[in-house]
Amino acid sequence: MIKLGMSLPQLGWYDLPNDLVAAARGYEEIGLDSAWAFERILVPDDQSGSHGLYGAPDVPWPEFYRDTPEGLSVLHLAGAVTSRIQLGSNVLIPPLHLPLRLARSIASLDHLTGGRVIAGLGSGWSIDEFSAGAPRPFNERGAALEEFLDVAEAVWGPDPVKFRNERYSIGPATVGPKPAHRIPVILAGVKGPALERIARRADGWLPVAGPPAQMAATLADLRSRAENYGRPPAAVGCIAQISKREFGRVSTSERAPYAGDFDQLTEDIAALAEGGVEHVFLACTSGTRSVSQLLDWAAEFHGTVRAAGL
Repeated sequence: MIKLGMSLPQLGWYDLPNDLVAAARGYEEIGLDSAWAFERILVPDDQSGSHGLYGAPDVPWPEFYRDTPEGLSVLHLAGAVTSRIQLGSNVLIPPLHLPLRLARSIASLDHLTGGRVIAGLGSGWSIDEFSAGAPRPFNERGAALEEFLDVAEAVWGPDPVKFRNERYSIGPATVGPKPAHRIPVILAGVKGPALERIARRADGWLPVAGPPAQMAATLADLRSRAENYGRPPAAVGCIAQISKREFGRVSTSERAPYAGDFDQLTEDIAALAEGGVEHVFLACTSGTRSVSQLLDWAAEFHGTVRAAGL
């Protein structure tokens, strides 16, 4: 059975203290498997040239990125008012943090919530966020992500922790609390170096869902690459984010992937599952300003997919 999740209402126009609690509790009561929060450090005033969205020239940032609370804080709040639902990040950006501090923060969240964390991580894309205070420059973001994974592996492992590279020296020392379970590390990325990193050392791939056939082909490629590193293909899972702002029946003749109502969306989810995707979550909080509407969508999403036997 494919796992199902929803993003939390993390955007500034929601009544954040109350709506985050209501959504997290509601998702769990509905029967969803996961709740998700993202990381956004700032929104630059200058969005020209390379300051554009995703680093694309002159592409404006969406207004909903303004006034978003910090992702781990959102997940702590969601974890405090639930007991079962998994807590995922889509994504945290380790290169914007000191590795030891972020590793401890993630471990603490997992420890305090009884082993419910999914660490969705990425290397980042905003030159403005890196300029604001990243430990390493933007052009070293891939290496910085690798460095974090090395530190986290040490810190999440048994004491005494001992780690040393050209920048950091840990221990031998006690570093706690430890995660309550083995935290799955799911990495975002669509280009060569990122895909190689996923194949070499991640527990899975965290993409924004493309056409199901394309997703299946990329996932098969990742699993083949994993074998080249001596890993079993099944070691690389996939959690796909489906971004939507509205739900309503559309013509089936030229329907784009994930467009339409919940029945049409379920057809696409079935195709993703057939291609090897094990977990999907909806990112649709920008499509409404009402937590009650969000919960209605969550209930219909869960009910329609499960009614289809997925």
